[in-house]
Amino acid sequence: MNKTALKLALPALALSLIVGCRSGLVYNVDDTAIMTYGDSTPSMQQVERAIVSAATSLGWNVKREGEGKILAVLQVRDHRAVTEITYDADSFSINYKDSINLNYDGTNIHSNYNGWIQRLENAIQAQTGLL
Repeated sequence: MNKTALKLALPALALSLIVGCRSGLVYNVDDTAIMTYGDSTPSMQQVERAIVSAATSLGWNVKREGEGKILAVLQVRDHRAVTEITYDADSFSINYKDSINLNYDGTNIHSNYNGWIQRLENAIQAQTGLL
C-alpha cells in the first residue's frame, strides 16, 4: 500500500472504530404513565400480561420477581442486558440492573443498550394502550 492510501485509510479506520464503540448515559424509564384505550384503569394482571407480551415479542426473556416486578434479560450474541421492570396499574419503569459486554462503567453504556430499552418502552406503551 502506498503512503497516500495509508494516510487516507488510517483516519477512516479510526473513525469507524470510534463510531462502532459509541456510548452514552444509561437510559432508564421512570414512572411512565400507562395510557389505555378505554376509560377504565387496567388491573395489575392486565398490565403484567401487556409488559410480558411486549418484552417477549422483542426477544427479551422475562421472569416475574414478585408483585409489580419483572426481571427482563436480552441476550444478543455475546452481549447481555438485564433490566428490572416495575409497574402498577398506572405506570411502569425500566431500570438497568446488570450487563455483560456492553462497556458499562457505572454511568455510561454502549448505545445499543439504550436503543433496546427505547424499543422495549415503546412496545410496552403500545401493548398497554390496547387495554
